[in-house]
Amino acid sequence: MTSRIKISSAFDGGNISVIEASEPDNIRVKIPHDTNSKFLQWFYFRLQGGMGESCVIQFENANDAAYPDGWVDYQAVASYDREYWFRVPTEYVDGKLVIHHQPEQDSVYYAYFAPYSFERHLDMIAWAASNEDCITHHLGETAEGRDITMLEISKTQGLAKNIWITARQHPGETMAEWFIEGLLERLFDESHPVSRALLEKCRFYVVPNMNPDGAVHGNLRVNSKGVNLNREWKKPTKEFSPEVLAVQTKMAETGVDMFLDIHGDEALPVNFVDGCQGIPAFDERMEAMENVFKDMFLAVSPDFQTEIGYEPDQFGEANLTVATKWVGQTYQCLALTLEMPFKDNQNLPDEIVGWSPERAKILGADVLYPVYHVLNSKHMTVDGE
Repeated sequence: MTSRIKISSAFDGGNISVIEASEPDNIRVKIPHDTNSKFLQWFYFRLQGGMGESCVIQFENANDAAYPDGWVDYQAVASYDREYWFRVPTEYVDGKLVIHHQPEQDSVYYAYFAPYSFERHLDMIAWAASNEDCITHHLGETAEGRDITMLEISKTQGLAKNIWITARQHPGETMAEWFIEGLLERLFDESHPVSRALLEKCRFYVVPNMNPDGAVHGNLRVNSKGVNLNREWKKPTKEFSPEVLAVQTKMAETGVDMFLDIHGDEALPVNFVDGCQGIPAFDERMEAMENVFKDMFLAVSPDFQTEIGYEPDQFGEANLTVATKWVGQTYQCLALTLEMPFKDNQNLPDEIVGWSPERAKILGADVLYPVYHVLNSKHMTVDGE
């Protein structure tokens, strides 16, 4: 008898492999590896035929994921319209990730986190380009020929500080591009005083998606060549990491006075930043700017915290193949990696949606406050003022 259950992932960012889908309560799947890589964790697929049924979806190889600790206390997301994403009951038992859900409609999508499609990425680029303060730059192409696009945003033609913000080096960390969308909406808000003040004295260089190939393929960590871009900054190549090479080339042209690299963390259920302690160039000025940034972010956003994060590197032991460390060392500027959770923010939980696109967008808008305060601190002034 033909199963009434249909599972598909043949769409932008889709990723799943079906073992068995004979009955709603016996759906067995595997997460495929990233392109040319051993990494696996990102999933995104559509289920049809389960409306009103108690569906049980078992991910047989969850224990082989790049970050199996990421499954602990994790709840998958689901959506009927691919606009509103909500959490569904999920457990990690005996090396298997298991979703229990009774769909209310015949067609439902499940994902590791709310996807940010390449089509939405292109729509965002087009929307941004329509703003009079924004110029789009073609930095180069990926191995598969997709555009690497940068947005230059400013109101000034004179001396300015150059603020670089990159996102989605790891393509499965889709919350990073949601963050960028919120940041851009705030920057383009003509009525917002912080945005206006920043654009009068800064140039923002924003790369919303550093890894278009990986995003389209449904990868967690790598590009189409199987390369982790955030380990390529010391010596990128045109063959294997053209995305990093293109950004570094433009950075050399503009200079960098502040750098934020936006990511998601699979295991830690909080928002936090990781700085440059440990690079050879790290000094009291860089430390002071990090502290100003963190203190102001704490003051304006209950979603941000500093108690939980990565262990700081010892002096001289930082990995300079990582974007933040390389930029901080090369330009001796404030350089931070900002991490958001795939799970919920345990300090301000929302049992319905967990950490979500909407919350990532708000955090993206709010990050302009600490940027503004660092810019106006005694540790950084615009040349000529």
